[in-house]
Amino acid sequence: MRCPFCGTLDNKVIDSRLAHGGEATRRRRECSGCQKRYTTYEKVELTLPMVVKKDGAKQPFDRNKLMAGLIRACVKRPVTTDTLERLLDQLERELSERGEPEVDSSEIGRRVLASLRAIDQVAYVRFASVYRDFKDVHEFMAELSSLLSGTP
Repeated sequence: MRCPFCGTLDNKVIDSRLAHGGEATRRRRECSGCQKRYTTYEKVELTLPMVVKKDGAKQPFDRNKLMAGLIRACVKRPVTTDTLERLLDQLERELSERGEPEVDSSEIGRRVLASLRAIDQVAYVRFASVYRDFKDVHEFMAELSSLLSGTP
């Protein structure tokens, strides 16, 4: 591991422990060159499927793109970044466990909406308004009605 301060590759691990609910290993390191300490995280790299968009285009799964959409939906809402990280961790785990080479973007959207509905209803409606691409106010009201009645 390259030291972020001086660039030396020679370092030693001072402490290791589980982090993020056992999903990662946190390592405290000390650089042999400059003696500064820094923290690294080791995480299993999941093999994620290609995402098939509505127009048929395929692209790699992009966690950052999905996180940006979730953060926009949760602006000024009592939803922490850790909660969104856990949602995405769970989604990535489920997609990886399926073992399929491709997944439709609509499937990802449905899974995110289902999780978001349980976390925050306002964020759910915001995300749904973009994901479902409501054509008019009647479609939007129908979604709100189903949310209020408790039907998916």
